[in-house]
Amino acid sequence: MEMRMGEETEMGAELTPPLPPLASSLHDSHLLSHCSACFSPLSPSPPPPSPPTLLTLLSNNTNNPNTNPSFLRYCSPLCSASDSPLHFSTAEHHLFLLLLLPHSHPTTAHFSSHSSDLRAALRLLHILRPPPPLHTQPPNRVCGLLTNRHHFVSECDETLARIRDGGKAMAIARCMRDGREFSGDSRLEEALLCLVLTNAVEVQVNGGSALGIAVYDWCFSWINHTCSPNACYRFLPCSPETPLVSGEPGLQIVPGGDDEIEMENAVRSRSESIEGCNIYGPRIIVRSIKAIKKGEEVSVAYTDLLQPKAIRHAELWVKYRFSCCCSRCNASPPTYVDLVLQEILAESYMDEEIRELTDYVDDAIADYLSVGNPEACCEMLENVLVQGFPDEQLEPIVGKSRANIRLHPLHHLSLATYTTLASAYRVRASQLLDPHSESDGDELEALSLSKTSAAYSLLLAGATHHLFLSDSSLIASTANFWMNAGESLLSLARSSLWNSFVQGRLPLLNLLSLHSHKCYKCSLADKFEANSFGSEAHNGGLEDISKQFLNCISSITPKVWRSLIQAHHLCKIFKDPSDSNRPGKMETSKIWDFLAHSGCTSMDSLSQHEESINECEAQRDTNQERINLFKLGFHSLLYGGFLSSICYGPSSYLTCSIRDLLYGEGSLTGNSSHQKDSVTKFQV
Repeated sequence: MEMRMGEETEMGAELTPPLPPLASSLHDSHLLSHCSACFSPLSPSPPPPSPPTLLTLLSNNTNNPNTNPSFLRYCSPLCSASDSPLHFSTAEHHLFLLLLLPHSHPTTAHFSSHSSDLRAALRLLHILRPPPPLHTQPPNRVCGLLTNRHHFVSECDETLARIRDGGKAMAIARCMRDGREFSGDSRLEEALLCLVLTNAVEVQVNGGSALGIAVYDWCFSWINHTCSPNACYRFLPCSPETPLVSGEPGLQIVPGGDDEIEMENAVRSRSESIEGCNIYGPRIIVRSIKAIKKGEEVSVAYTDLLQPKAIRHAELWVKYRFSCCCSRCNASPPTYVDLVLQEILAESYMDEEIRELTDYVDDAIADYLSVGNPEACCEMLENVLVQGFPDEQLEPIVGKSRANIRLHPLHHLSLATYTTLASAYRVRASQLLDPHSESDGDELEALSLSKTSAAYSLLLAGATHHLFLSDSSLIASTANFWMNAGESLLSLARSSLWNSFVQGRLPLLNLLSLHSHKCYKCSLADKFEANSFGSEAHNGGLEDISKQFLNCISSITPKVWRSLIQAHHLCKIFKDPSDSNRPGKMETSKIWDFLAHSGCTSMDSLSQHEESINECEAQRDTNQERINLFKLGFHSLLYGGFLSSICYGPSSYLTCSIRDLLYGEGSLTGNSSHQKDSVTKFQV
């Protein structure tokens, strides 16, 4: 099945109204920061009670569906009234009991900390009309959605084990609810769990990490994957207080495919399915990121598009059991983006060496996220970027010599490394100034670390933008990284740490207003203030605004880049970016146009000026440098905001977040400072 465009549409158009989920569930069922029904953020409250124990669950009356389990949190009485009865009627409450009961069943041991897919499947079972008879072969489709069970059970792996064990746990929980013995048949529950694994999407609210999962009806779930999509989607928490927007577009896409009977059945059953679901669940909106012709298939990405083909295919097979055959995957020769994402700077190398290098980088990032040693992480990852794979990490291969392996600056591991280093240096600066830490609070060192963090953020944004110029499907990732770079640069420009450069305090700068440092070369600020980003996207203004943006930052970046990477080895890997373009394989422009004119692409040029930079350090116009950082920051932030308006709409939460950042308040994630969680933003 598939979805096609009903009428021709332009870039940045909404293709669906806000669609309610058939079923949704938080990853952490005891999450106290978001509503259990609509996933809306909750306002701060008194210290919450502890997560439920077996005693507290048993104390709830399992025969009274109107009882609100004590560990659930809601944003309003309406969300509570809509959602809390489902915990009993769907057997979720009984599933919790089963998971907490000691030695209740050997198959439930590994579900206690992650049962969102089981709970969503129970909710889908609850809305089936009519419910399938017991002890019968489960249908291949439920509510028009493919279960994919025959593919999941065809291979003996961890996924199959989870399906078998999860299906049994669901079946036992439903038997507990109905007061009957478990017959041993859990095929129906397995089929619904397979449906969730096939069709559920991770729900992110306001740019944060994934809160849970949701399954939507065929209007969304029939949209197929491609690695070069023409649409994307965003989530909209729909609490009872969410104002209704008049004039919302209707469904602009129509079902397509060869199975006309299935299409008719799905359309007929849609209203019945929605009647049984939670009306306040997180809604989803699909938007076009390219112009789409009438009758053209609408597609979205199910995986990270900044990964090379082999990794994309592996992830798609493990999660969804299909192999992608889209135009990007089947391109011969491979697309420029796919070539450069796996480009290795070595005369020859073996696959085993690449696997070892990948494991080394992945382990360094994983250790940083789990152990929290940013200094060790920076040392390990920068050694890989500057020197290549460390010799001491190489295992000898009998009868073969080792190649000197280095990553191309646009290799997918390089991109992941830039993301991690930007976070790690930011954390190091924060730790240095923490009054409760053992560090000496060196403000000058903290400022240097903050500069390096901003440099890596800028590097990542420029790298992704270079790839975006070759494949416009990467617009969401590009928007995200430009906004992160803008936030980092603005924070650096406004930092009080600059006072450590001079005797006494610096004069107060007005870095809270766009008007005080207005750019007359581009119209980004004017269009943002006029709330016209959306109309510019509709009118085909992407190319013009992008040119204006690149022209502006090409003139600003040289004024700040050397300061950002001073006394740092970052530039060594950019001795001449054009050298890494092999003739006949990489025929696009030089890497990162905005860095090509910044004076950092020539190591010889840098070394010639090294002494003069050091001599002039005391005479630097610090205020002017901060103003340039501010200008570069708001250009990056606004351009990322313009791209995000195409992906998510001009009225998304990002518009308010950008406005707050420009005037010195808030952040893109709603927190006052970024911690290690921001590393996961690379997974787009």
